[in-house]
Amino acid sequence: MAVIGVAGKSGSGKSTFASLLAQKLNGIYVDMDKVCHEALLDNSISHTLCTKFGNGILGSDGQIDRKKLGNIAFTHPSNMQVVTDLTYAYMDKKLERLLNQKDATIVLDAILLPQTHYWDICDSKVLVLSDDTKRKEKVMERDHISEEYFAKRDANSIDYSSFYFDYVFFNDYQPETLKRMLSSFGPLQKEGEER
Repeated sequence: MAVIGVAGKSGSGKSTFASLLAQKLNGIYVDMDKVCHEALLDNSISHTLCTKFGNGILGSDGQIDRKKLGNIAFTHPSNMQVVTDLTYAYMDKKLERLLNQKDATIVLDAILLPQTHYWDICDSKVLVLSDDTKRKEKVMERDHISEEYFAKRDANSIDYSSFYFDYVFFNDYQPETLKRMLSSFGPLQKEGEER
């Protein structure tokens, strides 16, 4: 099994790159952020979060409203930790089967990847960077959020050190750049090999 970790801030293009990389390598693409969003639909997790933060985090459909939850979670690290612990426990169960496939190539896509225990199992680590102004505009349009909400959410991201990554790409959102990023991705590092 080979595991490739792709990190980058929201709107950097990391998910587009990671999904295309998985296709190129005939691998399995895992959007870890989407799995976390899926976790919020779990009745047990929803109940726990409502007990902790109140029913004000629910939307009109009775499900957790991610923006309402975000307004609470992003205000204090301890609140964010509660959400992270619950959603990553759910993710562990979801990914256990995938990570036990010996011949699979798995591409893990997550903003907070370096802060998770999945970081240590990655054979290759990729960082996707981009211009912050363009990134903000893209995310605000894509997610229909205000500049204030973007700032709150982005403040809970992390600052990456390129030193810890095997590949660092700067995405200018041009198709040619994405093609170069994919073509320059070299042979996978297997466990036990020197980098």
